[in-house]
Amino acid sequence: MTQEERRADTRERLLRAAADLFARKGVDAVSVDAIADEAGRTSGALYDHFGGKQGLVAALVDTMRNELAAVIGGESGTSDDPERRIDALWRNFVDHPDEQGGLWLLLEHELWLRAARDPAVREALAARYAAGRKGMHRAFSEWDAEPAVPPKALPPLVLALLLGLEMQRRLDPSAVPDHVARAGLAALFGIDLD
Repeated sequence: MTQEERRADTRERLLRAAADLFARKGVDAVSVDAIADEAGRTSGALYDHFGGKQGLVAALVDTMRNELAAVIGGESGTSDDPERRIDALWRNFVDHPDEQGGLWLLLEHELWLRAARDPAVREALAARYAAGRKGMHRAFSEWDAEPAVPPKALPPLVLALLLGLEMQRRLDPSAVPDHVARAGLAALFGIDLD
């Protein structure tokens, strides 16, 4: 590997380790040394790449910037059938297809908590959500649906519904069966599910 490739590999390992540890334990409960150990790197490498834990949190938010819109828009944009789009929207959100599975949503919640307490993280996360809503607006405008709300209101409402349903389902899976989630999403899009 070239030096540039090694640096990129180290950065990626540190980001992956931080995402995993932050999701499982919380940002404040994880030390720089624990992240470095999990990544198989030194704490000096973490400081070199990110300047510290705060810089690592900001970089993590930046790397996740487009993932939200991609997850939400993903497979739901490949079908013209409104019911399939609703199913894909819910499935891609609640059963995330990456190697970390549901940890990305735990990380999402953890970053939200951190942002609620830290203005620097708040600004970065707000920008990330704004970009996600913009991507969702573009994707949803291509759906053959007549939303029950104004088109600009659809992305934040869909996002709020998805996050809220996922939170409830994580605590009590029987509280949010798939048909309930689909019905809520369909109602926002003005789609009548059979």
